[in-house]
Amino acid sequence: MAPSTGTETSRTTDTSVAGSAVPVAAEADRLLRAALRHSAGRSAALCLCTTASAVIGLALPAALGRTLDLLLTGDSGPQATHWVLLCTALTCVIVLLDTGSELITGVTNACGTAWVRGRLLRHVLATGPRVTSRFPPGDLVARLTGNAAHAGTAPAALATLLATVITPAGGIVALAVIDPWLAVAFVAGLPVLALTVRAFVRHTTDSVARYLTVQGDIAGRLVEALAGARTIAAAATTEREVARVLEPLPELRRQGLRMWHVQGRSNAQAAVIVPLLQIAVLAVAGVRVAQGTLSVGDLLAASRYAMFAAALGMAVGQVNGLVRSRTAARRLAEVLAEPATAYGREHLPAGGTGRLELRGITAVRGGRAVLDGLDLTLPGGTSVALVGRSGTGKSLLAAIAGRLADPDGGTVALDGVALTALSHDELRGAVGYAFERPALLGGTIGGTIAFGIPEPGPGKVTEAAGTACADYFIQLLPEKYATPCGDAFLSGGESQRLGLARAFAHPGRLLILDDATSSLDTVTEFRVTAALLRPTPDRSRLIVAHRASTAARADLVAWLDDGRIRAVAPHDRLWRLPEYRAVFHAPADDAAADPVPDRSGEETEEAGSW
Repeated sequence: MAPSTGTETSRTTDTSVAGSAVPVAAEADRLLRAALRHSAGRSAALCLCTTASAVIGLALPAALGRTLDLLLTGDSGPQATHWVLLCTALTCVIVLLDTGSELITGVTNACGTAWVRGRLLRHVLATGPRVTSRFPPGDLVARLTGNAAHAGTAPAALATLLATVITPAGGIVALAVIDPWLAVAFVAGLPVLALTVRAFVRHTTDSVARYLTVQGDIAGRLVEALAGARTIAAAATTEREVARVLEPLPELRRQGLRMWHVQGRSNAQAAVIVPLLQIAVLAVAGVRVAQGTLSVGDLLAASRYAMFAAALGMAVGQVNGLVRSRTAARRLAEVLAEPATAYGREHLPAGGTGRLELRGITAVRGGRAVLDGLDLTLPGGTSVALVGRSGTGKSLLAAIAGRLADPDGGTVALDGVALTALSHDELRGAVGYAFERPALLGGTIGGTIAFGIPEPGPGKVTEAAGTACADYFIQLLPEKYATPCGDAFLSGGESQRLGLARAFAHPGRLLILDDATSSLDTVTEFRVTAALLRPTPDRSRLIVAHRASTAARADLVAWLDDGRIRAVAPHDRLWRLPEYRAVFHAPADDAAADPVPDRSGEETEEAGSW
């Protein structure tokens, strides 16, 4: 584990995003609008509650002022009683509306966050390995959890914003109704407050963006360390890894303090400006009372409306929430901007044999052409072992062959139909995979074997497990095929056999094995390979092989070298070449006999295809 892995990946992400800031910002806005549409009903109810509470709150000071004037004049009759009851009712309604608003806010935030997470997760899984190679797993987890939670609060924040605006605006209007000079006294100080809010938004946006980026960097490093826990323990580098993971922590602290500093400074400025505005209004109101223009009740109402008008300073907190939501949405938009894999609508012809054709395949990774104009044909119904030195791109070619990745150039066709033209279900139903480290995602052992296979039936699952030499150890598990994967302590070889069983159960016409037998013992590997290479006229097999014994039992060997297929021929013919033997680390001058009986009458093809 290189100490700089997490940092380098994060920097790459930031650079790529910087070059496309406008599209990412537009995608972030589209995401927030979609989240708002998804929560439209709840947001409307929340907006209604908060707006009603604001309107009634604006009516309450006028009612209190009228009640005070009646009581001060000595009127204790029915009219005063009615006004007292009205004030009481308005207060109770405000309490109920505020309680409902809190409940709806919580539900809206929870539902909005769940929707945002679901959309991002579906996009990540639909895009596949391309997006996981660009963003470190830990960073993706941070975006799916914390960033999605911030973005999911946007609908509730926007719904509440209307009430936040109505309250101060209504307070200013009410002051103007009581006496225009009261409104003038308040409005005179608004430009200073507006400048404070504007500076707050600008500085907060930058600090929050930097904070979330560093947070994602730490998460990426942490996931790397957890994945390499055995290596770290074996190398006794615990303290060094802890230091590596926490290396960005000072920057995180710096940006966190910067956020609080910006918010604290804005709140302090608002705390100074707002009381001054209130004092100005009360001073003018006091003068007008002394002049006999206003009553004492008007003075009480004016003091309350001045407080409502000053609630404009509270908008700083509301704006802070929206800034966080939009900044988090931009980080999510960076992932959503990665285009999902597009599929066609065509279907494969009936009676196909799994003939695979790769023409002019070019794939660039890390600025290097790993595959360079590669051509390869797998005849239908045959088994082809793909061999080559480490780093020549065998796994990349295997991924391209089944469209887990798309090449930068060239075409791939199965039974005469381009993979890009096939529908999603048609493609995934036709191509099966087995990997070196299979993921046990089926919930149970039987579910893992049947994962992604429509209605395989218990007989098919058991048959596939027997073919993969997995049935005997599955029968030893507490609940056999119904054993939860988390309760089954499996070795690497046993996990690989479950992955192979899933591949055997797959009904497709092309099976691709990416070093899927590397953890098997020699005897098991021989039995599994024998079953795998059994003649099947309706299915072809592409096997990434690292063992000469596996290549020897395949019908053909495709020798990958320097980004191209150097030769396609039977293993025993290629074995006569020192360069080919060197792929398996055999001495170059060792003219050893073929590991399998000679196939007389066949000639080695130094280049081209079978």
